[in-house]
Amino acid sequence: MSTSPTPPPYGTGSLCEVLPGVLSALGVAGENGALGLHLPPRVAVLLIDGLGADLLAAHAHRAPVLTAMSGAPQAARLTAGFPSTTATSLTSLGTGLPPGAHGVLGLSLRRPDGALLSTLQWDPAVVDPTVWQPHRTAFERAAAAGVAVSAVGPRKFRGSGLNSAALRGARARWAESPGELAAVTLDALRDGPAGERALVYSYFGDLDATGHREGCESAAWGYQLEHVDRLVEQIVSGLTPGTALVVTADHGMLDVPDEARINVDQQPALLEGVEVLAGEPRARYVHALPGAAADVLATWREILGPQWWVSDRDTAIAEGWFGPPGDVRPDAIGDVIAVPLGPGAVVMPSSEPIVSRLIGMHGGVSSVEQEIPLLTAVG
Repeated sequence: MSTSPTPPPYGTGSLCEVLPGVLSALGVAGENGALGLHLPPRVAVLLIDGLGADLLAAHAHRAPVLTAMSGAPQAARLTAGFPSTTATSLTSLGTGLPPGAHGVLGLSLRRPDGALLSTLQWDPAVVDPTVWQPHRTAFERAAAAGVAVSAVGPRKFRGSGLNSAALRGARARWAESPGELAAVTLDALRDGPAGERALVYSYFGDLDATGHREGCESAAWGYQLEHVDRLVEQIVSGLTPGTALVVTADHGMLDVPDEARINVDQQPALLEGVEVLAGEPRARYVHALPGAAADVLATWREILGPQWWVSDRDTAIAEGWFGPPGDVRPDAIGDVIAVPLGPGAVVMPSSEPIVSRLIGMHGGVSSVEQEIPLLTAVG
């Protein structure tokens, strides 16, 4: 039986505190100001998908602007949360809540009817995002307090269930290229009467996509980081007095070699007593058939071995992996949770062909996946 890693510091040093910290700095009452941010009245928050703090530090020479921001007084390292994956982290950012409270707990989740919900391809006509995630977002809270709120990103996310769950309440502004993203972010930041408070959220996903396809140790990923740094430089150079840019991320990434992948298609014992497998390769939720949970737990621990953290649901909740235990909605969490302590993955090529062949992965509990930057530049 493997030793449990340390749960994320929800409430004090996680991604969940970023937007509440910004709102607190803007004078919105009742928000968590634990990060101690000091910001002017108009703030843009740029989320770089896949920009782990360890990866940024290891490639500092490719990102001089981001590296310089890392040395600023307000710079910090935060923890993404569990699982360290985009849908979960974006909802944690957008709501200010830990994953157990907002319920968007991974790449794929078991619905009450037994089918799987793909959170990145979420059809709101099938699963109502306002029912699955009923809490007010930080954008709704900001708007109610008189803050002008915008969200900038690709049109392909328009009307998606994840956008509705995580970002509702923000005025949508569309940007497809890095140049558009910089221009639209700055336009939104300057829009409105002088002195009016504003919050702009912008999303850039190309670094993560490159890492998935080519690996985060590839030349392609390094070149893409240089483009990210240029994007940040363009926004920073356009800041005016009374405006600021906050840069953060949703997770880091690591490359998973073929020999570290456990193929469920070739390990039928892993499916004995199992109703459905959800989650993703580095954070598996195993939903057992009635009465089979204990046997499933024992089998997964035996086959995966000591290089994996394999836990029952109740223990993981009690240890705080999803946030305060009393706030957790356990319906989407598997009876068994399996997470590698090293560069491992549980893949299912027959049912998840695209995800299973990715080179760079995330979702787990390693520092390279969990630790993310919080960087600030003030005009």
